[in-house]
Amino acid sequence: MDKIIETLEKYRVVPVISLEDAAAALPLADALLEGGLPLAEITFRTAAAAEAIRILTEKRPELCIGAGTVLTAQNVGDAVKAGAVFGVAPGFNPETLEVAGEHHLPFIPGVCTPSEIEAALTYNAAVLKFFPAGAMGGVAMLKAISAPYSHTGIRFMPTGGVSESNLAEYLAQPAVLACGGTWIAAKADIAEGRWSEIKDRCRRVAEIIKGV
Repeated sequence: MDKIIETLEKYRVVPVISLEDAAAALPLADALLEGGLPLAEITFRTAAAAEAIRILTEKRPELCIGAGTVLTAQNVGDAVKAGAVFGVAPGFNPETLEVAGEHHLPFIPGVCTPSEIEAALTYNAAVLKFFPAGAMGGVAMLKAISAPYSHTGIRFMPTGGVSESNLAEYLAQPAVLACGGTWIAAKADIAEGRWSEIKDRCRRVAEIIKGV
């Protein structure tokens, strides 16, 4: 987990990507690399996810590739087999977290309440996904919910409602390790092959991070 935390600390934003067609994996990877964001969370929301992760880890090893929407033990196994180096879930499922531990897969479970944070702490989770960040109250809610646990060292990756316009505000919070960015490579952009636009978004993200 330490290596994943180091990567997240360095880049601060993880493009969260849903790929309908694994054939788009490589041009997408090249857009991310050229834009300066060499990491991605490929979500298990589509049938192409495992194949896309396999292609990326084999053909673009310089990318740090994680699996998102990891909901089940089967998802964990598929992610590991495909070569993902970390897993992310929208919620807190003890069974999935335990299976990830058995596979030595660094895992970021999702939380949105104090009770879920405390449950995650019993599993020694180092990073938690705050989801859905925007719908749950955004930065104000994150500040409130993280304050009682600041002494534990737990850190958060807010996702859902994070955008180019509010990214700096999230990243300025001491509890935030990184943010998940679904806007960086949206489904429509991938489907239309708008790689230059994705690359430009990555570059704008880098500028925002420099300013924080």
